[in-house]
Amino acid sequence: MLERLKEVIGRYRQRRSLNWWHDAVAIAETTDLERLRTLRTHARQQRRRVEQVLHVADARLTLPLLSSNAIRKPMYCDWAYRPQIWRGPLSPPGISAVESQTAFGDEATVFHDCKVSELTLRQLRNTRGEDLAPFGLRMDVFQFDGSFLSLVLDLPAEAARDLRLTHVLRIEAIVELEKPLELFARLNIKHGPNTEQIVRELPVGSKEIMVEFDMAYTKINEKRVERIWLDLIFEGPEMNQIVIRDLTMIRRPRSEL
Repeated sequence: MLERLKEVIGRYRQRRSLNWWHDAVAIAETTDLERLRTLRTHARQQRRRVEQVLHVADARLTLPLLSSNAIRKPMYCDWAYRPQIWRGPLSPPGISAVESQTAFGDEATVFHDCKVSELTLRQLRNTRGEDLAPFGLRMDVFQFDGSFLSLVLDLPAEAARDLRLTHVLRIEAIVELEKPLELFARLNIKHGPNTEQIVRELPVGSKEIMVEFDMAYTKINEKRVERIWLDLIFEGPEMNQIVIRDLTMIRRPRSEL
């Protein structure tokens, strides 16, 4: 009975709100400017909320489902992760004229040295049958007068916890390019006062990309590993559209010879 009452009250409030905005449209042409400014502020606040609801609703009602965070894992994998950009909806879902050190969500930050930014970022909803990630990332680069462009991904504390020299970290990605470019992944491991850096070129000519970082070739102090982050470095990105459909990281022990 209580739920039924709440439903009736909710529909009543919705009708009242729709009627209020119907009347607001009618008076907007003739009301005084002071009242019109107040009305505009209220409308902008409502629009922001409506756009957020639509963004989340569209994301949840489109396949693959948000609740599906499937990641391909090899045997003995002890950690797997898909960063926030490819896992859940961001608000706002896009940024234009992106300045250096601009955050995109809670984990990603863009760095470049352009004097004038003609770079846009947008989160896309993946809808293809083969997509495991709910979202993708599209980067549009027009004129580019800088010398570097990178997307830095901060990884959670679990990535660094119990990291050993016997571990291998693997990156898998699906990348679509308007025209060829060079794409590098730089893994950064902070241990005590030092930071170990390992760079791998991603074979972007392949449909699905995979590179591995073997900790045996590093000089990390296992007892002092504090944090890990990943830099995606784009060489010669001018006049290009880059779509990263998915990106995942897994950690596994190296196979003994």
